[in-house]
Amino acid sequence: MQKYSRIISTGSYLPQKILTNKDLENMVDTSHEWIIERTGIESRHIASECESSVDMAYNASLIAMKNAGLNSNDIDMIVVATTTPERKFPSTAVLLQNRLKNNSAFAFDLNAACTGFIYALDVADTYIKNEVVNNVLVVGTEKITSLLDWSDRNTCVLFGDGAGAALLSSSEIPGIISNTIGSDGTYKDLLTVNTDREVIEMSGNDVFKIAVNTMGKLASETLAKNNMTVESIDWLIPHQANSRIINAVARKINLPEEKIIMTVKTHGNTSAASIPLALDHANSNNLIKKNDIIMFEAFGAGFTWGSTLLKY
Repeated sequence: MQKYSRIISTGSYLPQKILTNKDLENMVDTSHEWIIERTGIESRHIASECESSVDMAYNASLIAMKNAGLNSNDIDMIVVATTTPERKFPSTAVLLQNRLKNNSAFAFDLNAACTGFIYALDVADTYIKNEVVNNVLVVGTEKITSLLDWSDRNTCVLFGDGAGAALLSSSEIPGIISNTIGSDGTYKDLLTVNTDREVIEMSGNDVFKIAVNTMGKLASETLAKNNMTVESIDWLIPHQANSRIINAVARKINLPEEKIIMTVKTHGNTSAASIPLALDHANSNNLIKKNDIIMFEAFGAGFTWGSTLLKY
């Protein structure tokens, strides 16, 4: 019998410290109104100096495991999507495995920037469908504010920290319907980390235009290849980069605003953590019902992009 992968639980973690737009007004030449108009962001969570991507991943994972009723050694595979690892090596996933006291899984990191969680889902889905593993912990975790130049008003207002986790399990009932991932290194310099200064640099207008066009096209192609229409979707959970990008993509595919899960207002852009954080927010607020059709969609530095279509 064919095997499928299903998301059986989620968990999330956000640091205690909250940085508001009003706080940023005292740090850089900007205003609450300017940030809201261009990004939709009002506040974001900031990890403390002693809080790492592993710490946040661990806290999110504990909640996902508790919600699934699994213990750590029920997990066969751990995939962590991050651009901000605690160490160069060993991987964040291996450090997380150690914190979870798991001695039976194999673990590795994956870096596809803001699309990282979707890439990680694609890998997990493949391993489950090929019956290599039964339970996979997929985590997106970012201490992205560690890469910010707090004097650059074009980037420092955008990002926040956090972690989201999802547990995928083997099932005889369809869960993940399709995954699509892609990349184009031609645009490597439009959104990148300056290797001399270790800070994010971004050509904002170029990123905005390409993101909207790419995500709009990707959403349409994902539906078409699965013989679905936009009416089939119960929820779109996009990467939470910017409310203007999200709303522009929704308009391109004629998706009603009430079908979008949006957390960018209080999370900011948490890179690879943004989709699992938004998914857990929707779960925690009982927005998602059994058998809902959900589309994840992301676009990130590289450029990378990806979509996941699933039945919950």
